[in-house]
Amino acid sequence: METTTTSSTAANIYDGLVEAIAVRADRTAFAELFAHFAPRLKAYLMRLGSDPATAEEVVQEVMLTIWRKAASFDRRQASASTWIFTIARNRRIDRLRRERRPEFDPNDPALVPDAPEDADRTVWTGQIEGRVRAAIESLPPEQSDLIRLAYFEEQSHREIAERSGLPLGTVKSRIRLAMQRLRERIDDLD
Repeated sequence: METTTTSSTAANIYDGLVEAIAVRADRTAFAELFAHFAPRLKAYLMRLGSDPATAEEVVQEVMLTIWRKAASFDRRQASASTWIFTIARNRRIDRLRRERRPEFDPNDPALVPDAPEDADRTVWTGQIEGRVRAAIESLPPEQSDLIRLAYFEEQSHREIAERSGLPLGTVKSRIRLAMQRLRERIDDLD
């Protein structure tokens, strides 16, 4: 019985300290709370797998949270020690999540935009595109339509055959013939 009373009294003391921090921003109460819980939190975090330096950092974050969020403590929902250890557990989980998620690297080649093309190259590319477009438009409609479906809409020969109602062999031969005609018309582009 005596043990229950002693632990209950201790819980009431720590509850009171958190409430003093909330109500009066009591630095003495905070120092007392820090002196009691900091080593216990560090040991708890190290038992969960944190290295000493990380455990120390998390303890600092927890104590700062206690100072800032003391007003959210409610002794009817949990004792101060339960509240404090819950904050520590959550901070540790947050830290683990951050460590598992890779940091943003602004120099990652996938994130660096391509260098802008030279003006001469842009003009030349535009001229080539215009000539290719004109060459496609000069093809008979049954060939130009198939070229558009195959190369601009990226449809397979089988999909084109199903869509157009043509036999697969006819689709392949028309596309082959169209490509030969395009090569003849734009052969001098190199």
